[in-house]
Amino acid sequence: MDDIPVPIPAQPVRFMDRLRAFMRGRQLAYRTEKTYCGWIRDYIRFHKMRRPEEMGKAEVDAWLGHLASQRNVSVNTQKTALNAIVFLYRQFLNIELGKLDFDRTSKGQRLPVVFSHEEATAVIDKLQGHHRLLVSLMYGAGLRVMEAVRLRVHDVDFGHQCIFVREAKGDKWRRTLLPKSLAPSLQAQIELALSIHKRDLEEGFGAVYLPHALAKKYPNAATSPGWQYIFPAPDRSMDPRSQVMRRHHLGEQQVRRAVAKALSETGIRKKASCHTFRHSFATRLLASGTDIRNIQELLGHSDINTTMIYTHVIGIHERGVVSPID
Repeated sequence: MDDIPVPIPAQPVRFMDRLRAFMRGRQLAYRTEKTYCGWIRDYIRFHKMRRPEEMGKAEVDAWLGHLASQRNVSVNTQKTALNAIVFLYRQFLNIELGKLDFDRTSKGQRLPVVFSHEEATAVIDKLQGHHRLLVSLMYGAGLRVMEAVRLRVHDVDFGHQCIFVREAKGDKWRRTLLPKSLAPSLQAQIELALSIHKRDLEEGFGAVYLPHALAKKYPNAATSPGWQYIFPAPDRSMDPRSQVMRRHHLGEQQVRRAVAKALSETGIRKKASCHTFRHSFATRLLASGTDIRNIQELLGHSDINTTMIYTHVIGIHERGVVSPID
C-alpha cells in the first residue's frame, strides 16, 4: 500500500506534517511527495538536524556537492534532490536561495537498456496468469509497473481500444494504446476481478481505496464496479493508515520478483527490469516509424527531450548503416 498517502493531523504542527499538508494542497502526486520528503530529510540530517529556515545557499551547495562527490549519485538523482530542496525553500518556506554553485555529478547519462522483440516475448512466455498479462501491458502499452497494477476497471475502453492512465508520474493523466491481442485476456481478468469484488461485498467488505477526497465526494464510488482494481490482491488486508479492511491492488514488488525470475530462466544477460519493457515499447514504435511526438504523448513525457533519448537507443544498423568490414 505504498501508494496510499500517510495520514496527517487536521491542524499539523510538526515540520514534516506541515510540509506534507502543503504538498497535498498543491496537488503533488503522492510519489513526488514521498520522494521530496525523503530528500528533505536527508538534507536536514546531513546538517546535523538544523532547521531549514536557519540554513540557505551555502548549506544547499554543500549537500548537493556531497551527493555528487561522496555518494556518486547520477545526474537525474542529483536533479531530483535539487528539485526537492528548491521546492522546500521557494514554495514552502518562501525563501529565495539565489544562484546555486554546487559540484555537479560527473556521471554521464546512460542509455536505457532495451529488449529486442524476441527477448521481450521470451521473458513474457516464462510468466503465468496475471503476471504475464501485466508485463504484456508494460510492453504493449508502455506502462510503468505501478501504472499497470493500479489500473481500475473504468480505465480500459474496449470500444476505442485505449487505456487511460490516471495520476501517473507527476500527477499527469494520459491515454495510451490497448493492444488488440490483449483485449480478450484483459476482459477475462476484469470479469475475474469483479467476481472477487462481488464476493467481498457479500461478506461485508468491497470498498476499494479512493484517491484524495473522492470517497467523501462520491460515497458510493468505493463499492462501484468501475473503481475496482483490475489486478486485485489475493487477500484482503488492514489498511494501516485508515484501519479499514479492504482489498488493495497486486503489489508491484510481486511483479518485479516474477520478472526477475523469468529473466534468469531465459538467460538474458542484460541489466533489465520491469521498466525495460516500457523502454522497449518506445524503441519498437520508433523503429517502426512512429512519430516522436506521438511516442511522447503515449509515454506521458512533459519534455520532448526525455523522449528523444530513444533516438540514441535505436541501433545504427536499423537506420541502414553497415560496417565497412561487412
